[in-house]
Amino acid sequence: MNKSLVEVPYSDAFPGVMEHPERRRLDAEFHARPPIPLNGPTFVSHLVFLHEGADYAGDLAHLDRFNADDSWDVCESTDAYRWYQRGAVCMRYELHTEFSSYTFFQPLPDSEFGRESALDALPDNWIAAIPGQLLVATNIELQSAENVVPQKKIADVSTPGNQTVVTRVVDGKGWIFTDFKIVDGASSFLLIDDGLTPRQAGRTVQRLWEIETYRVTALLGLPVAKAITIRLRGAEEQLADMMDHICSSRSSEEECAVLDELIQLAAEVEHSVARTTFRFSATRAYEAIVMQRISELREQRVEGFPTLLELMQRRLLPPVNTCAAMARRQDDLSARVARNSQLLRTRIDLALKRQNQLVLTQMNHRARLQLLLQETVEGLSVIAITYYGCQLVRYLSEGASKIWTGVSPEYATAMSIPIIAISVALSLRRMRKHLEGITES
Repeated sequence: MNKSLVEVPYSDAFPGVMEHPERRRLDAEFHARPPIPLNGPTFVSHLVFLHEGADYAGDLAHLDRFNADDSWDVCESTDAYRWYQRGAVCMRYELHTEFSSYTFFQPLPDSEFGRESALDALPDNWIAAIPGQLLVATNIELQSAENVVPQKKIADVSTPGNQTVVTRVVDGKGWIFTDFKIVDGASSFLLIDDGLTPRQAGRTVQRLWEIETYRVTALLGLPVAKAITIRLRGAEEQLADMMDHICSSRSSEEECAVLDELIQLAAEVEHSVARTTFRFSATRAYEAIVMQRISELREQRVEGFPTLLELMQRRLLPPVNTCAAMARRQDDLSARVARNSQLLRTRIDLALKRQNQLVLTQMNHRARLQLLLQETVEGLSVIAITYYGCQLVRYLSEGASKIWTGVSPEYATAMSIPIIAISVALSLRRMRKHLEGITES
């Protein structure tokens, strides 16, 4: 009997084969967050809550309270994704790297609960108890072209000073109206269905809330960039002053003091880099996601109105470029501090080598003086030893003259002087060479 791999569990399909511990989780992550097909007018509310820490246990506990009475059907549940449904109303939870999102769907104009928005179907005070800080709140209204005529809506938004995006998407099958402004606590989108399939409508709605979510999260880097601008300017001026001090310093003590300041400045700059690298990298990543989602909409221009792409290029790219510029400026300052520290260390090392060379030269001079003194002492030693040796010879010769009358003490003493002097000098020279050999070895 043949069985497909879909029907057979992995462990049964490959007996004896050891699975990677992350295989199923990665597969579930790949298939998570699918777009929900939308058939007919629908109201969608999307909330994003930013978390300060990495502990999302509070989200799961809060979701358990959401369905405490088991009145909602759990259609899908993973570590990072949950999908609840009750009648025609759906609630979708997603866990992301630094935020959690809650998306609510409710058909329009009437629903099983008679609500005016998807959020009205939630338990009382449930939204207020969601962990984290509210970052994004957006409402997306999906309407048919029969209920909302695009041309009439265009006439309504064509007012002076109103910067509204009007664009056709999905090869002209949908119309999008939005100004990205927060009104009554949320931004809003109007998507008019002019031939979209349910899956196309679901994907388009998902792309819209993702554009809004990642637009706002990308802008989180802008306050950080503005905050470090003053610190970077002060650090750059401090580095310039240090370089002036290096050029004007005349002693190694002054250079060492500047080096200590450079090390302190390097620590401050690296601390700033460590605290901002993730935020600036996330800004670039979120901006890339926004642009990708916009390209997937396949926009067509509506005469007289900007497209989503044009608006993002005017409003989103400058803050993102500011963050990128601050990141480059910060990295450049870090590299400059490192280079200047290395140059100053090299200068101090050269000064120390010159001092060591001077010390060695003085030591060589002192050693030469000691050698001259030693040679002088050796000469005096030869004279002194010769003198005492001659006296011994004289005493011996005087004693011998009493026995041998032919011996002259004066003559014997005179003859012994050169012999004793040469012997002593040769002995001292041999001893000095022996000591030099021991020292060199």
